[in-house]
Amino acid sequence: QVQLSESGGGLVQAGASLRLSCTASGGQFSRHGLGWFRQAPGKEREFVAAISRSGRDSVYAESVKGRFTISRDNDKKVVYLQMGDLAPEDTALYSCAARHTILSVPASQSDRDYSYWGRGTQVTVSS
Repeated sequence: QVQLSESGGGLVQAGASLRLSCTASGGQFSRHGLGWFRQAPGKEREFVAAISRSGRDSVYAESVKGRFTISRDNDKKVVYLQMGDLAPEDTALYSCAARHTILSVPASQSDRDYSYWGRGTQVTVSS
């Protein structure tokens, strides 16, 4: 089974940048599509970004397009979320997830397509 662990979160001021990392162990990392989701207090978990297993296909939530970039390094078994121009609205617990399927399919923004989840890393943006 794939095990995921996030890092890189922290407290920053509006306009700052952060890079989140998600390292994997177990399973075969390169065979799984990956995604980033976030959840703020009192809100439902929402999709942020996803990337196909090859890295050729990516999809983003409208709220982060142009500001966030998802990437992966299959040799290092790491998926990144580069976040720029952060705003207080971005404050949330960010979790990475791996899809259940190992088929070559486009990136998905539905959390129902993901079976393996990390515990998350907190991102807090002050105004």
